[in-house]
Amino acid sequence: MLKELLYLWLLTPLYAQDVLSLRDAVRMALDHNKSIQAAAAGSQAAGERVNQAKSGRLPRLNYSESLTRSDNPGFVFSSLLTQHQFTQNNFDLGALNEPNALNNFQSQLSLDQTIYDAGQLRRATRSAGLVENISGEERRRTEQDVIAGVVRAYYAVVLSGENLAAAKEAVRSGEADLKRAEAVRAAGMSTDVDVLSIRVHLAGVTEQQIRRAADVDVARAALDDVLGQPLEAVYQLTTALAPADLGDISLEQYEHKAVDERPEGREAKLAMSLAETEAKAARSNLLPQVGLHAAIEEDRQQFAGRAGGNWLASVSLRWNVFNGFGDKARIEETRHLLRRSQAEKERAGSAIRLEVRRAWADLRAATQRIEVAQAAVQEAQESLRITQNRYGAGLNNVTDLLRNETAVLEAKTRYLAAINDQRVARAMLEKAAGTLLPDSEVLN
Repeated sequence: MLKELLYLWLLTPLYAQDVLSLRDAVRMALDHNKSIQAAAAGSQAAGERVNQAKSGRLPRLNYSESLTRSDNPGFVFSSLLTQHQFTQNNFDLGALNEPNALNNFQSQLSLDQTIYDAGQLRRATRSAGLVENISGEERRRTEQDVIAGVVRAYYAVVLSGENLAAAKEAVRSGEADLKRAEAVRAAGMSTDVDVLSIRVHLAGVTEQQIRRAADVDVARAALDDVLGQPLEAVYQLTTALAPADLGDISLEQYEHKAVDERPEGREAKLAMSLAETEAKAARSNLLPQVGLHAAIEEDRQQFAGRAGGNWLASVSLRWNVFNGFGDKARIEETRHLLRRSQAEKERAGSAIRLEVRRAWADLRAATQRIEVAQAAVQEAQESLRITQNRYGAGLNNVTDLLRNETAVLEAKTRYLAAINDQRVARAMLEKAAGTLLPDSEVLN
């Protein structure tokens, strides 16, 4: 209990702060981190591309308004007909050969509808949907990267605070040693050498305290950056640095999860499906396409004058017979891209399993280091206590005392580092398995 109060005091300035647990920090980062916002915008853009592709199934309706003026005989003759203004006088040879310039205001409403396109619209919609799914996995991967970054930054602040506390404790112990050495010297059992040696040691641990205080400030700023907050923001962190309870977990379990849950693995599968769809679309360019075109128009000599109306409807077939071998090259390109996506899918699977094993090994090593370092801290503290008593009685020299003081600080530092590495490795294992979420147990 005393340790927890000391921890909160070290991380709490005199002014009021917002209380922030690790889980709260993750939620804050997901709401404000710029990488998350960018990934969300990309995912939304991909969704709109799906709507664009689906719109190809609907008819195209266009309205146009144009003005043409010419004395070209063919233009004048046909315009008079479409304007319903052709009269008997227009058959005069002079008027036919050398007509006066004529205005033609044309208002046209046209409709185009694809009847058959060899499945190109369907495949374009499927491709856009696959791209949207890939973008969704990229967003999920970004979220997991941000959560992992929050875990690292959060525990970095806690670790730096704990290291600062250990350095302060070493300073207090050094000050006590200095008083003890001065008392021994006054009793005539030592010389000025012991006092000077301890003062040198005290200066060294004081320097470490100063450096670790600076580390706390830097770690806080790094956490603010991950959270998407101003770098001056200060929070009261409530998730303590304590060994994690791993429970009953197995490497095989996490490898199996990674195959199904990892965003990179899903992206590789979706990319291969996209390459297959693109290959089919390239081959469909060799098939015929059928379309419908319809239009209604009005032609007149003045913008608001009397008009002649007419309509047109046609069905057309277009067959790409020869395109300079461009279609053949496109088909070969998609075939090679499909092979590449298959190879990348296999490579991604191997890389994912390797990352799971690396995270698993880091977690096990950190857990074992905690047990060793914890025992070392207890032994170093007991050895220091005995040495201090013996030094006060004149049975040990100052070298033994300083060596034990240094050993206690180093043992505490290793112990804290091992706990930090275990908590981070636990989160990295979840990330490697693709299951690091805002409600993951590792954030407790």
